[in-house]
Amino acid sequence: MLIIPAIDLKDGKCVRLKQGAMDKVTVFSDDPAAMAAQWLKLGARRLHVIDLNGAAAGRPKNEAAIKAITAAVGGKLPIQLGGGIRDLDTIEKLIDSGVSYVIIGTAAVKTPGFLHEACTAFPGHVLVALDAKDGKVAVDGWSKLTGHEVLDLAKKFQDYGVEAIIYTDIGRDGMLTGVNIDATVTLAKALSVPVIASGGINGLDDVRALCKVEAEGITGAVTGRAIYEGKLDFAAAQKLADELSKKREA
Repeated sequence: MLIIPAIDLKDGKCVRLKQGAMDKVTVFSDDPAAMAAQWLKLGARRLHVIDLNGAAAGRPKNEAAIKAITAAVGGKLPIQLGGGIRDLDTIEKLIDSGVSYVIIGTAAVKTPGFLHEACTAFPGHVLVALDAKDGKVAVDGWSKLTGHEVLDLAKKFQDYGVEAIIYTDIGRDGMLTGVNIDATVTLAKALSVPVIASGGINGLDDVRALCKVEAEGITGAVTGRAIYEGKLDFAAAQKLADELSKKREA
């Protein structure tokens, strides 16, 4: 299982939000590219980058920081990037710039036709982020809960050809309260595409718990606040995940 460090960009800096609230910001670095290089050095095999200003504006806003990250680590590990991706031109530019996967969130829910087009135009490069609370999907930076069931939408998007689903339990993200294993497993079991868990990782026990259910189709876990605040030793987490995966395969 991949442990995937998150770099959330706001105003060119690496930050974390509590439960998606733009006014509950902690700045962790003024140099996102150096942060990306640090995670690579510690053994990261994928990076999760979110343009928070872009998500709010509906178009990429932290282009300079994204460019610096791809220059620093692009080609050395895959980068999955989301936030404000609303059209095919943006996807093309990002992939050309060295981004491996684009993450489509709100736009997938609001304009599924766009997601369908993206999957057709860029097969193998499109991930969908589904943020949910109590099984219902949230959009617009979590500010609005929809009536859509996570399972229904995930199955529909799988049929469109998405590469994986990134699932965040927004009741837990940035709160360090542990991963919602049950909800993540329920989703993974219902799908044939991989699920990447996100939100709430608090320590090595969460890594152990996720690795136990890896066989259900959970291939990775995104972690942010825990690695920045020192609650989770990233290198130790990836090492543990690798050891547990090997044991399972043996």
